[in-house]
Amino acid sequence: MSSVVSISRFKQFPRLMWILLFGSFITRGSFYMVWPFLAVILYENFALTATEVGGILSGAAVVSVLVSFAGSALSDRIGRHQMMYASGLLYIVSFSLLAQVNSITGYAVVITLCSIATALWRPLTSALIGDIINDKSTRELAMQSLYFVVNVGCAVGPMLGLWMGLTGEQSSFYITAGAFGFLLALLWWGFTQHQQNKPASEEAEQSAAELNELNEGATVKDELVKKASNKKPEENKIFKILIADKLLQCLILANILCMFIYAQMDSSLIQYLTRAKVPDLLELISAMIFTNALVIISTQFLLLRLMANLSLVARIQVGLVLLMCSQVWLGLNPLTLFWGWIGAIVVMSLAETILFPTMNVHIDRLAPDHLRGAYFGAASFYEFGYAIAPLGGGIILDHLGGQWLFFIAAGLTTIVMYLYAILDKLPRPEFINSKANAL
Repeated sequence: MSSVVSISRFKQFPRLMWILLFGSFITRGSFYMVWPFLAVILYENFALTATEVGGILSGAAVVSVLVSFAGSALSDRIGRHQMMYASGLLYIVSFSLLAQVNSITGYAVVITLCSIATALWRPLTSALIGDIINDKSTRELAMQSLYFVVNVGCAVGPMLGLWMGLTGEQSSFYITAGAFGFLLALLWWGFTQHQQNKPASEEAEQSAAELNELNEGATVKDELVKKASNKKPEENKIFKILIADKLLQCLILANILCMFIYAQMDSSLIQYLTRAKVPDLLELISAMIFTNALVIISTQFLLLRLMANLSLVARIQVGLVLLMCSQVWLGLNPLTLFWGWIGAIVVMSLAETILFPTMNVHIDRLAPDHLRGAYFGAASFYEFGYAIAPLGGGIILDHLGGQWLFFIAAGLTTIVMYLYAILDKLPRPEFINSKANAL
């Protein structure tokens, strides 16, 4: 029965959603052909320390997070389409330049541009799904589907790159630039089709529904809440709302720490293995990325079904326990034990499968409709954890070693679990509570 429901919900996806799914597959696949090996390229070409490589990656990521919030909030005012076109063009330019640079300064600047494009694109995509799909269950399925196809691309990309001999080759960044050019063309066509296929009577039906509600005796307070939600928010009001939402702030702090822990796989773990000169380094890195994506692909919807009766916070707590176990495993695994690294990545991937899509769904449920872009933009502050991970991990690697890096990450996981445990006790803005009561 549940499979029938799922199929019917897939059929409710608009054409633009299918374009987003296909575009995410081809762009993520090409991205992961080359990006995870950037730390290896910097180390081999310039003999940088772990801290220096981490500083370049972290500096770029911090700038991108700040830009991401401003861009996502701005998308509520000038439109999601325009911002997505702009970030897509930035992707094309930055990855084309990345294929040509030959200096440390050049890498630092272009990596920053790439990181800005990525940080803009992700929350815009999530907010766009909320814009084009009204039904809550279908929207959550769409977010799960987006995460699924991204990981299919992540699984195919590094193995295809290894097979084609592109792994670690600087010129292969052109492939990612070309993939985004193709995606922008698809999006232009998809936006056009979506506007044409949008029901002409939609606004009339909405107006009629509002009039009926008034005739049935809607209170003045309810109507003020509704009118306020239909107005384009001003920047100062957005900040006041976000500052007043203590639950959102605690959630952001928890997920900053969570992203710091998870990001060690993408940066510090690869640096650790590179400097330790483990056997078959490139094959091991590709195998870990492939394993990560394969586990997510094969277990995502199964885990979603098994955990359907749990609350969002309960699902996240389960994922955090798995994340902590994976960090302890990474800290204890012998350097030369190839399959030990793969086993730890399996556990970490199960944690990711639960955590990441659930985080997006959590934000979607918390966000008022007229502030969806701002809330997803605020959620992009999670990326501060990802941003400081290369630098923090590099410093720990240089001064304490790889084992301490992962034991510290395991300890941070317990703090995240505590923060999630207290979420329901934290206050939210009054108009959100009033709106919830009205609904």
